[in-house]
Amino acid sequence: MSHSTTPQRPDPVWGIDNDIKVWNLRQNKLVYSMHGHGDSLTGLSLSSEGSYLLSNSMDNTVRIWDVRPFAPKERCVKIFQGNIHNFEKNLLRCSWSADGSKIAAGSADRFVYVWDTTSRRILYKLPGHAGSVNEVAFHPEEPIVLSGASDKRLYMGEIQ
Repeated sequence: MSHSTTPQRPDPVWGIDNDIKVWNLRQNKLVYSMHGHGDSLTGLSLSSEGSYLLSNSMDNTVRIWDVRPFAPKERCVKIFQGNIHNFEKNLLRCSWSADGSKIAAGSADRFVYVWDTTSRRILYKLPGHAGSVNEVAFHPEEPIVLSGASDKRLYMGEIQ
């Protein structure tokens, strides 16, 4: 039996205490926790290069966290607002564009929110769903966002 010398990437997970915990699964050891959300987390998404983590929370914020090794102790680098959670307490997901220039998140107000990651400005508030938007995903090559909602429909929206 041989052991790999390649370092194992810690895996972020969340619990019911509003914190994101990063574990080394090989050693079954908690590496660090990230604090900042004021309510339950509903979605996590790792950036394509693996340096940043996106989180969506019932505190009505979406946050970007620096998960690189040796990052500063305060790992929350950006906070985005606009999307909302409501009494349904659905698991509203979040997603990165392939190039990392945009993020998107579902919302209980039936809109898909798309932000610019640099300016934190809402670029798009895409309508159409008749229920809470629970899932969002960017096309890997085309400027298209897919959304799924409690109305049991999938929509594709074209963005610039």
